[in-house]
Amino acid sequence: MTEQHTSDGLSSSSPEELEEAIYEFIQVFSDAENEVSRMMVGMKDIIRGTLSAIFAGGHVLLEGVPGLGKTLLVKSVSTVLGLSFKRIQFTPDLMPSDVTGTQVLTEDESGRRSFTFKPGPLFANIVLADEVNRTTPKTQAALLEAMEEKQITVLDQTYTLPKPFFVLATQNPIELEGTYPLPEAQLDRFLVKLLVSPPSSEDLKEILRRTTGVHIPEVRTLLPAEQMQEVISRMRLLVREVVAPDPIREVVVRIMMALTPGSDYATDKVNKYVRFGPGPRGAQSMVLCAKVAALLDSRINLAFEDVKSAMASTLRHRLILNFQAEADGVTADDIIEEVRSAK
Repeated sequence: MTEQHTSDGLSSSSPEELEEAIYEFIQVFSDAENEVSRMMVGMKDIIRGTLSAIFAGGHVLLEGVPGLGKTLLVKSVSTVLGLSFKRIQFTPDLMPSDVTGTQVLTEDESGRRSFTFKPGPLFANIVLADEVNRTTPKTQAALLEAMEEKQITVLDQTYTLPKPFFVLATQNPIELEGTYPLPEAQLDRFLVKLLVSPPSSEDLKEILRRTTGVHIPEVRTLLPAEQMQEVISRMRLLVREVVAPDPIREVVVRIMMALTPGSDYATDKVNKYVRFGPGPRGAQSMVLCAKVAALLDSRINLAFEDVKSAMASTLRHRLILNFQAEADGVTADDIIEEVRSAK
């Protein structure tokens, strides 16, 4: 499949090549989804959201109380995809150099000393930023350049991170002591924010069955690392080839305006509870995730339902609410649902 793109978003690929590429996309995605589901119970939407973000080329923020399997999910995804994996346990005393790496003084056989860069745990395809909101803003800021530009700078020297590169971060919504809320600029770097809910009674019984017996489930790696890297690269290009017609782009713009207080399309609830609406990166994220949904439905063009399905996960962390919203118990999801229902 060629990488040359025309002005409407489609590449010069033939219909047969596109059909074959879509089939491969669905097959790889489904295989990964099914394999991760062998380890994770009752998390179908979370698994699909995580894989969708990866195949769209973005980062994931997982929020949920302790013990719901957020860390296990990330480890299972990295194992299934066969990509290199590093885990960073964020703590209040973690320093930026503990994340990015640092220059260390080394001595060769002749006794000559020099500084050599020792890479930090960011140098992996998938990085688990565990409890990312427990570290200081200074260390959180070390992730900004890596997440946006896929590189880090140490002592004026720039180092390129491995490709592909994904940050899958977890945070606890209820533990306030010793935590530092993620700044808006960093939240905006995440393609999606997924809310991990406690399991239902049936799911909990299945979890007990799978995890307290003699045989503990394991996941298999779908493809060797180099082959999977090539597959993900092709899949990311294919996602961008999905056509977003002008009427759909107009719908996306209306949604963004409806979530921006003071605009002509803003609802009363938005004007009352929202300080700042989502920016352009939110619209881009919503379209990319919608394109993944279209491909999984064997389509190369966006539909309105694709956009609706991507609204909550791509916009909930980009809505900045005011104190009145907190006092009245109004959440970002409540506001997004009102706008989605009105469209």
